[in-house]
Formats: sequence, C-alpha cells, structure tokens
Amino acid sequence: MSSQPASPLPEPHTPAPAWLWDVFCQVIDNFGDIGVCWRLCADLAQRGHTVRLWVDDSSALDWMAPGARQGQWSGISVRAWEEAADTAKLRDLPPADVWIEGFGCHIATEFIAARADSISATAINGTKPPVWINLEYLSAEDYVERCHALPSPVMQGPAKGWTKHFYYPGFTAGTGGLLREPALEEWQHGLDDSWRGAWLADHGVAWSGERLISLFCYEPAALAQALADWMRSDAPTLLLVTPGRATRAVTEALPEAQSLAGLGLPNSPLRLHYLEAMSQPDFDALLHCCDLNFVRGEDSLVRALWAGQPFVWHIYPQDDGAHGEKLAAFLDCMGADATVRQVHAAWNGMPLNHGAPNQQPALDWSRLPLRDWRLQMQGWRDRLRQQPDLVSGLLSFVEKRR
Repeated sequence: MSSQPASPLPEPHTPAPAWLWDVFCQVIDNFGDIGVCWRLCADLAQRGHTVRLWVDDSSALDWMAPGARQGQWSGISVRAWEEAADTAKLRDLPPADVWIEGFGCHIATEFIAARADSISATAINGTKPPVWINLEYLSAEDYVERCHALPSPVMQGPAKGWTKHFYYPGFTAGTGGLLREPALEEWQHGLDDSWRGAWLADHGVAWSGERLISLFCYEPAALAQALADWMRSDAPTLLLVTPGRATRAVTEALPEAQSLAGLGLPNSPLRLHYLEAMSQPDFDALLHCCDLNFVRGEDSLVRALWAGQPFVWHIYPQDDGAHGEKLAAFLDCMGADATVRQVHAAWNGMPLNHGAPNQQPALDWSRLPLRDWRLQMQGWRDRLRQQPDLVSGLLSFVEKRR
C-alpha cells in the first residue's frame, strides 16, 4: 500500500514516455512559488513521470504536502537547494530529461557544468542537453502571448550554445495554460451539500447553514469595512480565516470594524473560525465549500477559478504600481462585469476609475450578487476547460524537443 498522503484526486492513467524532471524553486516571501512548483511536480508524478524538486526552503511542504520531505510521495524527491552545487553528489546523479527553472530562479553553475561534462564525455552516443524551460509568472497581459515559448540562446558558461525556452502560463489558447489535474473535473462531479457539511465537520468547522466565506489575503484596504458589513447584515455569515497574514489582518481590523458596525461580534450575525494550515487538496476543498473566496497570489487564484465560486483576488502589490495593470488585464480577460470590477478595486485599495485617484468605491460587502457572479465564474471556467492544461502543454512542448 502506498504511503502517499490521501488526495481527493484519483490516480490518472500513466502515459508513455515517462521522463525525469528537475524542477528548481526559490521561495521568495510567500507560499506561491513553492505552491505552484509543488502542484507541477505532483501533476507530473500522477502522470507517471519522475521529479526532483530542488528548493531552498521546503518547510511549507510539511503542511502543504505532508510526507513530501520524507520521500513519501511516489515519483517525487525533495532535494536541498545547496545540493545542486555539491559536485561530489552530482557525480552519481542520473541526468534529467527536462529542467524547469521556476519563476526565473537560476540553476547552480556546478549543476549545469556537471551535465555539460557528461554530455561531452558521451558525445559519440548523441546525448542531447535537457529541454531547459524557464517557467514564468502567471499574467493575463498581452505580452504573455508574444513571449510564450520563445527561445533564449545561452551565450556563456558551461552550457554555452544550449537553448532555454520561456514558458508562460496564461488564460488564452496562445499561452501555456493553467495547472489543472486530469481528474479534477471528475472529482468535482461528486461534490454536493452533504459532502460540504461532512468535509467541514471533519475539519472542526461547526457549520449551521450560514453563508460561507474563506479569507486568504494580505492586508486588504477594505477588510474593516467588509467585516462591519457582515456584522450588521441580515444574513448569517461564517468567515473561515486562514493562518498567517490573513489572521493577523483580521485581528488588527476588528476594532475598527466593530466601531463601524456599532456592535461587537457576540451580538452580530458574523462568526469567525480560524483555520489551521492545510494541505493543497484540503485547500482546494475549502474553496469548493465556500460561497465566496478571497484569495491572493497565483496558486490560490487558479484554484479558486477551478472551484467555480465567486472570488476576489488580492493581487501582490508592487512598489511601481504595475500590479494595477496586471489586475485590470485579468478582469478584462475574465469579462468581469461592473460589480466584480468594483469589488476588486475596493479590496485592492485601487481607484475604480483612473480619473478619480482618491475616490474609493463604496459598496455593501454583505449584499454582493453572488448568484450572478457564480454564473460568470462558471462560464469562464467552462471556457478555460476547453484549452489544454499547463502540464499537458509542457509534455507536448518537451516531446517536440526531445
């Protein structure tokens, strides 16, 4: 019996050929990098491939993918980043067919040199360099289609003369697509209200039929107002707060929210439940349970999209304001209506119209048209399902270059 932790996704059929992949990931300041790279590794392994994940901080995997660091996930081994520069350990390392640099991180020169030396030593056998891919960040901006799959010749170093390729995830047919496991849609067909109640109970959430909202965010500009609106709403609301920055943000916003609402939590229809850190399959289930999801970064955005429920994206703020254009491009790609745009502007602390930089949109967070919003989300999700997923696209891309 496999010791791999339970997943809501059944094992898909194993295709051929199967390759060995090296995936490199550096964790910058949040969980998005390791979250996306782990999902990529897990998807590849479920399709019969073997993956080595080289990461500089794998600690988040203890809750994100329990057992991963202990080698309990079939087809995946987690390697320390510094080992990629250890020439003694590299001598006996089986060569990979594919290299993935996650989000512009750079493979150690020693690692590249070891592979280049082995290719030179076996040149008579026609050994090829690995297919080398730079996996970029997700964006809906126009440049993604222009830059997707472009080659980048390596001009110096031990891999001089080799070629990297840029691979851009995206929302259109001219991009690399989105991470989506082959069995995800099948799993979704088995979800209903009884499943939702059972899942919540199994995770210690006492639910009595209230509106369910999940909160995974940074420090949103409108959080205090949203809490206040839910406190004085006619509709009972259960807010499921994820650990870390979301929990801290709620704690800091509560005094202002209670002042705005004119009452405290015990007297309001809003209940708070603080969640423990959960695995990726459990986080996916959480998004499917809720009537409204607040998400942040890249990984949770894509998972909220597949859940088909209304969601609000808290985009990672950049000092130069570039996140504003990125958010606008995403909303345009979605075909978001005026209400969805207004909600995103308020949550991200942005003006709804460029001509009114100091005017924030006013809305009642307890009266969002969730039914109409859900139809919008499910329509976009269904359209995206018609496009190849990211891993299927990668496999086709690699096959043409092997």
